[in-house]
Amino acid sequence: MKVKIALAGNPNSGKTTLFNALTGSNQFVGNWPGVTVEKKEGKIKGYTAKGEEAILVDLPGIYSLSPYTLEEVVSRNFLIGEKPDAIINIIDGTNLERNLYLTTQLTELGIPVIIAVNMMDLVKKNGEELNVDRLSRDIGCKVVEISALKGDGIDQLIQRAVAIAKTGKKNQPAHRFEGCVEHAIAHIEEAISGKVDQSMERWYAVKLFERDEKVREILNLDSALLNHIEEDIVSCEKEMDDDAESIITGERYNYIGSIIEDCYKKRVKKQMSTSDKIDRIVTNRFLALPIFAVVMFIVYYVSVTTVGSILTDWTNDTLFGEWILPAAQSGLEAIGCADWLTGLLVDGIIGGVGAVLGFVPQMLVLFIFLAFLEGCGYMARIAFIMDRIFRKFGLSGKSFIPMLIGTGCGVPGVMASRTIENDRDRKMTIMTTTFIPCGAKLPIIALIAGALFDGAAWVAPSAYFVGIAAIICSGIILKKTKMFAGDPAPFVMELPAYHLPTVGNVLRSMWERGWSFIKKAGTIILLSTIFVWFAQSFGFESGSFGMVEDMDNSILAGIGSAIAWIFTPLGWGDWKSAVAAITGLVAKENVVGTFGILYGFGEVAEDGAEIWGTLAGSMTAVAAYSFLVFNLLCAPCFAAMGAIKREMNNAKWFWFAIGYQTLLAYVVSLCVYQIGTLITAGTFGIGTVVAFLLVIGFIYLLFRPYKESQKLTVQKSIDGKVRA
Repeated sequence: MKVKIALAGNPNSGKTTLFNALTGSNQFVGNWPGVTVEKKEGKIKGYTAKGEEAILVDLPGIYSLSPYTLEEVVSRNFLIGEKPDAIINIIDGTNLERNLYLTTQLTELGIPVIIAVNMMDLVKKNGEELNVDRLSRDIGCKVVEISALKGDGIDQLIQRAVAIAKTGKKNQPAHRFEGCVEHAIAHIEEAISGKVDQSMERWYAVKLFERDEKVREILNLDSALLNHIEEDIVSCEKEMDDDAESIITGERYNYIGSIIEDCYKKRVKKQMSTSDKIDRIVTNRFLALPIFAVVMFIVYYVSVTTVGSILTDWTNDTLFGEWILPAAQSGLEAIGCADWLTGLLVDGIIGGVGAVLGFVPQMLVLFIFLAFLEGCGYMARIAFIMDRIFRKFGLSGKSFIPMLIGTGCGVPGVMASRTIENDRDRKMTIMTTTFIPCGAKLPIIALIAGALFDGAAWVAPSAYFVGIAAIICSGIILKKTKMFAGDPAPFVMELPAYHLPTVGNVLRSMWERGWSFIKKAGTIILLSTIFVWFAQSFGFESGSFGMVEDMDNSILAGIGSAIAWIFTPLGWGDWKSAVAAITGLVAKENVVGTFGILYGFGEVAEDGAEIWGTLAGSMTAVAAYSFLVFNLLCAPCFAAMGAIKREMNNAKWFWFAIGYQTLLAYVVSLCVYQIGTLITAGTFGIGTVVAFLLVIGFIYLLFRPYKESQKLTVQKSIDGKVRA
């Protein structure tokens, strides 16, 4: 017997923490059928009844069952179509009013519900009291107090959840609406009786009262019946002097208010909580951005320059440079392996892939920091802070959520743009999300910082803020075009109380992101490095095709030389750098892998230090930073391009996005190199003139007035209502 239980709740209610606590490592991650929203399910650990298993399905975080966002549609379709045996509704005990709104809808579905009131430790710490027996009576289902973070009450919760799932005992919604509303809903229930599952008649009736178009499509009722239902709705709207959807919303909150008054006792003297005290500083209008800048500087400084650098240096220099590579070389030569095969295995596979894997320690340190900041609640504040900034530049704060997710990988970051309802905002977010350095770009940042800037602390954080600047400038420029003009979508987000995330959750998040990178190194990057090795090892030399002694005669050199001229104005017009940038389109990590093959893994300097000596001598510091900026801003890897194509769902928009990203990267890199060279070396030429003209054009696009606002001002002046 298999028991299937759904886990539902608001974002930031502790749902992920509870899911991890209940399932442990028994998780299966994929996508919901037909959409790119992540689907998580897992076997509940510790449940060992003979011949039985309990499966927990983690639904996307939602505020209601209304079909406004993709997450709400996915959750609703699962609950209606799959009909799980029970629902665990996790709610934040410190914010009952907001969380119980979803609860009132779940209890109408005809599926057994058990409520898990989370963060009860914080409720008690705040000196407030919740009477769970009264809450259970008022809401009409079982209630269990838990602390998902500390593991309190979880065993009792799952035992009760499995018990009600096996018995199938339906909870009856304890609330009733205002007289005329209840009368109309009763009429609708009677009208659809026999056409829907009897246990869900009330839920369907409420949704029909709200004029839910998707429910009408599902039921496919005849026009006569729909007209009859519409009469009841219009009659109620006239009596209540409001629209149907607002009436239901108001009724739910009136009911929730009566519940809170009955079972929740707040302290008499309201004191400022610790979270509120912290927020007075970190979300302060003037301090928020400097604090965010300092936090991200520390994150990248520790990840790339200090702790992460020490671990990566050991991995590159000792593990691969002194142990693995020499051992592999000696072993293959000892068994008489062919030169070409030795070169493939040592230089191509171990050298190329090893050059990428050498940066895994830095990535893991970065992912630990990001997981901690997300888990403690700070990143939710950053989204709130960035909304104030983004809104001024034509973007919604919702745009920052995909960008935040994109720090791990650009693919889920692009997919997360689906939560943005406004089509213009969503397209702009898709175009700009990959400007934020993802985990795959971190090795490039670390390589440039280490090889060309002697590990300077400012390089890595500057790369992050280059991405932020590109997003903001793009928002300003694009919002002034007809394609993207319009007000940004509203932004609503619950700010959870600050808390220390568990070590297990932080490490799990780090490993999930890190393992995804390692798997890519074993597939896409492996194939790419084999191709690069072959192309740089073979070519035409002395009139015949074969392995070449001079790399400049190789196939790769021929390909690189044909395109290198394009990048000459950017300061890195040699064929090796050009090839590295192009292979980065397959996977950004390939840039490092390609350099590892072309320049030799871990070149030994005269003082014995294992550094990328040859690479360091191949370009100036300004050219190196130009190379870094181009690879940060240009079109992302093929996987992210595929995600952009799917989300745009239009070939023209896809090519516009890729073209814009690449053009912006080229322009910014050209300006960095040409103006940087003028400052550092005093070099002035046609390229410098072009760079200054581009800067002037860029400034004009940034500060030119909005055409729409001009028209609006003129119109208002004519009307005499507003004077320009």
